[in-house]
Amino acid sequence: MAKLARIADLHAKLATNIRCDVPREEYLDHMTFRANRRPLFTEIFGPLVGLKEEWAAQGALPEELDLSAFPFRYAQFGYLPLATGWVGESQEEILEETDEIVLARDARGRLVKVYKQTASLPLPLEYPVKTMDDWLRLKPHYAFREDRIGADVEKRAQELIAAGRVVTVSIPGGFAEPRELMGDSELCVAYYEQPELVHDIMQTLSDTAFEVLERATRKAPVDQLTVGEDLAGKSGPLVSPKLVRGFIAPYYRRIWDLLSERGARLFVQDSDGNLEAVIPAFLEAGLNVMLPMEPAAGMDIVKLREQYGMRLAFVGGIDKHVLRRSKEEIVAELEYKIPPMVRTGGCVVGLDHRIPNGTPLENYRFYIARAWEIMEREAATL
Repeated sequence: MAKLARIADLHAKLATNIRCDVPREEYLDHMTFRANRRPLFTEIFGPLVGLKEEWAAQGALPEELDLSAFPFRYAQFGYLPLATGWVGESQEEILEETDEIVLARDARGRLVKVYKQTASLPLPLEYPVKTMDDWLRLKPHYAFREDRIGADVEKRAQELIAAGRVVTVSIPGGFAEPRELMGDSELCVAYYEQPELVHDIMQTLSDTAFEVLERATRKAPVDQLTVGEDLAGKSGPLVSPKLVRGFIAPYYRRIWDLLSERGARLFVQDSDGNLEAVIPAFLEAGLNVMLPMEPAAGMDIVKLREQYGMRLAFVGGIDKHVLRRSKEEIVAELEYKIPPMVRTGGCVVGLDHRIPNGTPLENYRFYIARAWEIMEREAATL
């Protein structure tokens, strides 16, 4: 058995050094529409695989390759030492490796393939859960145990607050975690053919996350709850509003009610794709921030702001693909998106995902400069 360290190595090569010096309270006030002091601006994920090499060939400085040369304004986050999802073995068995791919069996028992030159995430090929018996064999990895709560949680929270960081906790995705066990299509069929299996998975996630967070937050304050989902594509979500309300929302609502009663202010969901059909269901469940708001999938933050107002804040929203087009098209995108976001607050302006390959360094420099020009112009009118 060998750990798939190549994935960690790849992410290390993609690492960025973005300036994160916005005070905790300013960020929380901005994202809850309580105050709108200055615009917030960031890169959510950084470059795609290979872009740093492209930019280096175009004469990029080291500070441009890790993005530290660019003037972002964002908060710094700190996580409490808590485990709310899978716990257990972390080793993976490498089955095959070539110059192009790594084929492995991961800790959950999935067969995964990693494309070494182009991807930063493994692609699952086979999944371990098809029946209730399969799930019951893995269920102990999701059950509550004392070591899910790290030592000195209260002290860690106070250290983060003293350092001006946003105190953050996370929970497994209500769609994403069952999907990691079953696969997209199998999970979508199981909602109808094996609802008791999906409900048992969801109840286990809920019970464990609640127990961990209830104990931890008795003395440790939390600012922000995050959840990763990726439950949609360009044509829309993989789950209907009815399925969200029936399977996912009770889990979200239970955890958010606990944390919000104890002072948490932000509930952030990360999902690509077009989520318009299910936004109301997620708002009902407590969600109040979404990212990365993918324009290629039809997510328009200007129209969504008009529709949902101060009920929903955003991170992202700028079309990453426009950076590979003309400067006139870059300006048009920024002039459409930035002014209403600066005027209303509740948005960290940024690209809707990783900076794509083929983005000229000169275009990226232009994008940063023009974005700030527009943000500062609009902020002067507040």
